Amino acid sequence: MNNQANKLKNLMNENKNKKSKNTHFISITSGKGGVGKSTISANLANVLASNNYKVGLFDADIGLANLDVILNIRIQKNLLHVLKGECSLEDILIEVKPNLWLIPGESGDEILKYNDKNIYERFLNQASILDELDFLIIDTGAGIGGNILNFLEMSDEVIIVTVPDPAAITDAYATIKTTSKTKENLLMIFNMVKNENEGLKVFENIKKVADANIKNPLKLEFLGFLASSKDVSSSIKKRTLFTDDNTSSSDELKALASKLLYRLEQKVLNNVSNRSFSNFFRKIIERF
Repeated sequence: MNNQANKLKNLMNENKNKKSKNTHFISITSGKGGVGKSTISANLANVLASNNYKVGLFDADIGLANLDVILNIRIQKNLLHVLKGECSLEDILIEVKPNLWLIPGESGDEILKYNDKNIYERFLNQASILDELDFLIIDTGAGIGGNILNFLEMSDEVIIVTVPDPAAITDAYATIKTTSKTKENLLMIFNMVKNENEGLKVFENIKKVADANIKNPLKLEFLGFLASSKDVSSSIKKRTLFTDDNTSSSDELKALASKLLYRLEQKVLNNVSNRSFSNFFRKIIERF
């Protein structure tokens, strides 16, 4: 674990004399569990890392953190241990592969119990080691709990994952309605659909209802889809990433990643503010 942290520190130090870059914060959420949110989070992070972006993958799924299972790695400590003062941030970072690091999370309710200002300040000082990340992918919990909404509000982009199931669609709409109070732009990914046409059809139905009933300014956009595939289900069972293989599912994920990158590149042209991992978490902690 320490060797992994040292590798990360050395990598970040390569750019210590360069102007600090802006980190893009992407929250991936869902109205209900079981729609493939964490699988999409891990594979999106993998695609970005494979394209030479430095990516942090933060497991913020309250009470159900499972990215370690998906990535087939073993974690011993997580963010809660850092905030209890039992270890440093470096101690919990796991290098999954080149350019990709997992930041194991913990229940937000538990973190609230450990609000020692000195420990928080020490954590924020340590967090600067991750300020050279290009992306932080935040795998949130399902639903619209208070701590989840904090992450969504602070993120540059919010991606809502759903499947073509009535209950999942209803819960996805509830997430859209609540999140629209603080975010004017929301993206959607449709998982386990027959094809792109089915995903677009479900999206248009959701958008029609949203346009008619949500009074807050809202631009809801279709980011992409993943068709039901044995390749994906097989990778989940094997605890591998399907985007490491040359399959149609991998192509679908890469297509939506490309669309996301294009959006963010356009935003960079109009946004010169300094956004870093440490600043992001400082604002999150202030909300606690």
